[in-house]
Amino acid sequence: MRTTQFIATLTLSAAAIAFAAQANAESLRLAPGTPPSHPGHTPLFTSFQDQMAKKTGSRMTGSILGTEVVNLGNMRNAVTSGLADVGMFLPAYFPSDLPDINLVGDLSFQGTNSQAMAAAMTDYIVNCADCQVDLKNLGIVYTSSHASDLYQLLTTEPVSDIDDMQGLRLRAGNPQYARWASSLGASPSNTSVGETFEAISQGILDGTIASSADLISFRLDDVITHITTIRLGTYHSTISHAFGRNTWANLSETDRKMLAESSSLSSALATQRWAHEMPAEAEALARNKGIEFVQPSQALLDATATFKEEDMAQVIADAESRYGIENVEAKLEQFTSTVDKWTAIADELDNDPEAIAERVNEEVWAKVDFSSYGVQ
Repeated sequence: MRTTQFIATLTLSAAAIAFAAQANAESLRLAPGTPPSHPGHTPLFTSFQDQMAKKTGSRMTGSILGTEVVNLGNMRNAVTSGLADVGMFLPAYFPSDLPDINLVGDLSFQGTNSQAMAAAMTDYIVNCADCQVDLKNLGIVYTSSHASDLYQLLTTEPVSDIDDMQGLRLRAGNPQYARWASSLGASPSNTSVGETFEAISQGILDGTIASSADLISFRLDDVITHITTIRLGTYHSTISHAFGRNTWANLSETDRKMLAESSSLSSALATQRWAHEMPAEAEALARNKGIEFVQPSQALLDATATFKEEDMAQVIADAESRYGIENVEAKLEQFTSTVDKWTAIADELDNDPEAIAERVNEEVWAKVDFSSYGVQ
């Protein structure tokens, strides 16, 4: 294991040196860590790339790195080593490094409005002192978050009732999804999202708790046969554009503000793509491929509702005992209040991504001192 990690570190360091020779402070290396078909690439990074060029008259540009250079699993080393200046970070991949962000990011079942969850994460993390300490220790600077549509069950066999869940091997993208699956008799796996297709095609997994958009993003339409239309909350544990602290420190205050605001818009556009546009496309694709849509039984819905209520005690216990987080209940109350605030705003704005991004800029970034944010 140590040899593998050492070789991986050497590989990233060598690549960083090679790319550094091509880059300067005005040309940023951008790492989505996802394929072009995924909303975490297009429009999350393509629109971000366009905005920085447009807003600076092409003084600042960005080049997008492919997954063969940087993927989600090695994003931490890529950004902190300088291989990438900016990357999409999934905190769930690094639970011990970002415990305070994961505390709220793992609350998938709180998600009912995708735009609200993305904006709430941005508002909460920017103003969470402990979150900012974790980010500083990790060596990255936070800008914004995006969120998925409501997750469902994508499987290779029909799942409508609790009995159908027994022994089912499912990819679970965060701890709360894993606990939900376990509570119903399934066997959760933390398989990387990029490896889901292969794991299902080889029979290692029976399915995944995921966005229907994964049929498109990760070609799961070739291995999935059933979709259970149960609403399992959002995946919002994301850092859309995580900057390496050295890269951020070399930017002017004006550019930092511009990039933070650009990140907010790109996150809102990515959320629109992920939560509203792609599910419709995925449904059409699924029906064309003969994938069956399965209605969940009332027993399965009731068991899920009971899990949601009872799981908060486990969230608090894990946060305190496993990660040593303090004031857990107060933090959860603050996040819940922030979600309520942004749910009302999203409803008021009819989930319009540009309007929501502008409100994030007014409510969050307008109150930030960019002379110190991310550098102190």
